[in-house]
Order: sequence, then structure tokens, then C-alpha cells
Amino acid sequence: MQIRVLGAAAGGGFPQWNCNHPNSRRARAGDPDTPSRTQSSIAVSDDGTRWFLFNASPDLRQQIAENPVLQPSAQAPLRYSPITGAVLTNADVDHVAGLLNLRESQPLSLYATPRVLGVLEANTIFNVLNPAFVERRTLTLDEPVQLVDAAGGAAGLEITPFAVPGKVALWLEDEAKGPDFGSVDEDTIALHVRSTSSDASFHYMPACAAITDAVRERVRGTPLLFFDGTLWVDDEMVRDGVGVKTGKRMGHTSISGEGGSLHGLDGLDIGRRIFIHLNTTNPVLSADTPERRSVEGAGWEVSYDGMEIDL
Repeated sequence: MQIRVLGAAAGGGFPQWNCNHPNSRRARAGDPDTPSRTQSSIAVSDDGTRWFLFNASPDLRQQIAENPVLQPSAQAPLRYSPITGAVLTNADVDHVAGLLNLRESQPLSLYATPRVLGVLEANTIFNVLNPAFVERRTLTLDEPVQLVDAAGGAAGLEITPFAVPGKVALWLEDEAKGPDFGSVDEDTIALHVRSTSSDASFHYMPACAAITDAVRERVRGTPLLFFDGTLWVDDEMVRDGVGVKTGKRMGHTSISGEGGSLHGLDGLDIGRRIFIHLNTTNPVLSADTPERRSVEGAGWEVSYDGMEIDL
């Protein structure tokens, strides 16, 4: 099973277009310790030929251009893509807007929960994904499903979606529905991904608002975990003067602190541990910071665009 990190940053990318935070200034200056990153997404393939996007970021066109495995080979038909499907973990803009790049009548399988599929159906701009070519397939929580390519053939990947603490996408929040803004379990999911040919597996969790006992048990013993690395501390954006929301308010767990992932996911016999979905203010984006040394000392890695993992 092959995994490619297409984008490692949170919504807005890194540097975010309107952010003048010191991190962003370092990235714009070309500091080699602080490389730019596009918005969060990975691609997965069991055979190296058929690839599934796990979330479709607004930067998808750039990500395809930077990853030859997602481009047609010289021997391919004149209208062809190795991208045979996409799996969505929520309806956040940074995870669904890239679907609009896939609108040229290309056969695809699109997987999401009924909640997220309903959001796409209710927003007619997504009708550019011609239903004659794009099959929308429903994910049911806690039920394994074999991913199929656009022709309906088994692609060698099995995913099991499960709910994690989170919130409804920002653009769908409804204050009239109380403190949870209308959130339901299907708004934020994580995935267990398994190769049916080799039994290699990993967990993908780019958004998680709290590390509960249920979350800990889900990832215990996993060979590889991609986990929400949005913020270093919960009030980071407020503290740095670039926002008014905490991580918890946005549906994300911080890395540090008693309730953070360094503490909350310790002692679970996890193999490789990789942070993804990193906000432009997060100091771990730079290789030379104390915070980066702290996560690496704890056995974690920080993802970057173009990272390749073969299981």
C-alpha cells in the first residue's frame, strides 16, 4: 500500500494568503527550515496505479502537478486520470472544494457519510461532478467497505469510517441549534484503511476535537497514524493575535498540554505517528524550533507535501 501526502497544512495552507505571522514570513522568504505546504490531503493506492484521494483540497490542481503518480502516463488514453475516487472525512471547505477540480466528466467513485453527501447535494455547484460519471457512495459508520474504482472493480483497499469528536463544518454552523451548532456524528469521521492484498493498515484522523477513551482504543496498536496537528496550544491563534477562536472551538485537539495529543496518545503502542493538518501559526512547521524538537523527541513526525510512505 502506497501513501502520498499531497498537502500537510490546515485550511488556508501555509503560508495562508492573508497571514503575516512570523511563520508565514519565514515560509515566504524561502527559509529551508520552514517550507510551504498546501492544504490537507493524502492519496492512497494498493497497486500504484489506481489512486484514491482522502479529502480533496482547494489546492488539488497544484498537488496533482507536483505528484506524477496522479498524472496520466504517456501511454494513457487522451482523457484519463490515475485518480479513481475520493473519500471525504468532513464537509470543511479545505476538504471538499477540490472536488470542483474533478469536473471534466471523469469517471470517479465519491465516498462520504449521508450527512456530507447531503451537503454536497444541497449545494448545486457540486453538480459539476456529472452524476453520469461520478458515483456517490454512502459510508456507514463502523461498517467496513471495499473501495471500488470507477468501473466498479475492487481496488484492494478497505476502509472503516468511525465518528470522532468534532463539529459541523464552519460554513454550516447554525447558532440557533445550540452550543454544538447542529453537529452530528457523521460530520467528522476518521478512517481505518487496510490493504486487502497485504493486510497493511493505518489510521487517518485529520480532525479530532478531543482524545477520548474511544479514540485511544481505536488507534491502539496501529502501525501508522496520521493525526490532527492543527495547533500547538489551544489558544494559539488568540495568543498570537491572528484569530479569536480556540482549537476546541474549531474542532481540533492541540498537540501540547494535558489534553493534547502528545499526552493523550502516549503509551498506545502506535508505530509511526505523523501530524497532519497544521495551522499556519503552529511552531512545529519549522524544523529548528523547540516545539518541533519536542514532538520529534516524543516519537512524532511532522508531515510535509510530497511525503511518501509504503506499507
